[in-house]
Amino acid sequence: MHTWPVQDAKARFSEFLAACIEEGPQMVTKRGAEAAVLVPVEVWRRLQTSAKPSLKELLLSDVGRTDLVLPARGQARRRHVQAMD
Repeated sequence: MHTWPVQDAKARFSEFLAACIEEGPQMVTKRGAEAAVLVPVEVWRRLQTSAKPSLKELLLSDVGRTDLVLPARGQARRRHVQAMD
């Protein structure tokens, strides 16, 4: 994967986009740190479909949930704390 400083990606966007389409994902750095990746649309669509269900959908769904099993009231073991004199 080729890395592009953000200034180069902006100044040479057509070349940046062509490299993405021809070679695959292209990394963009900002002040030397990885900031973003430009990916071909086919890769983006594949990533979107493989991410189903989304975390939000999973957390909001009833699928895969079980009942929370709690011990009967009064059956839990308690720690006894000794008072310090």
